[in-house]
Amino acid sequence: MPAVIDKPSQLFFAIAETLRGAGLGLKVGSHQDFDGLLDQAWVLMAIERDAPGMRSQEGRIAHVLTISLQVVAAVGAERSGFEACDLASALKDLAMDNRWGLPAAQCDLPMNLEGLPSTLIHGEQEYAAWTLSFTQTLYLGQPLLDDPTGIPRFARTWEVSNIDDPDQYQALEG
Repeated sequence: MPAVIDKPSQLFFAIAETLRGAGLGLKVGSHQDFDGLLDQAWVLMAIERDAPGMRSQEGRIAHVLTISLQVVAAVGAERSGFEACDLASALKDLAMDNRWGLPAAQCDLPMNLEGLPSTLIHGEQEYAAWTLSFTQTLYLGQPLLDDPTGIPRFARTWEVSNIDDPDQYQALEG
């Protein structure tokens, strides 16, 4: 993953990569990727919402993303609804304390994890499914509070011609 996270879609791809490598034998993609073939279980991912949040301590803008992972069990499972429930529970355990390989300074742990039964309709076919939803906060972009000099400085705006010029500031006396 890049050193600085600057797009919400990076969380989507980080989750997908983690789920593919989790050893659960899942196909992972978006609802548009679903082909109706259920030789193995699917996890259909979506970013449902991007709400505002409190800035990080570094000044990055917060994006509180609502993520949904809809689990559709493989065909041939006698109790596909229960199999989907069991897989959603395994995903909940995986997601509980997971930042998906993203830096902790830019990605909080998932919150408000909840699994609910659902139905996937693809064409005229209905599939028993379970959906795991949670919120996860990303803090995007560069930190705003980097002090290039490392020395606390001040200036009165009426005494400087350019407030963005660090050479016009004086060190604080302690």
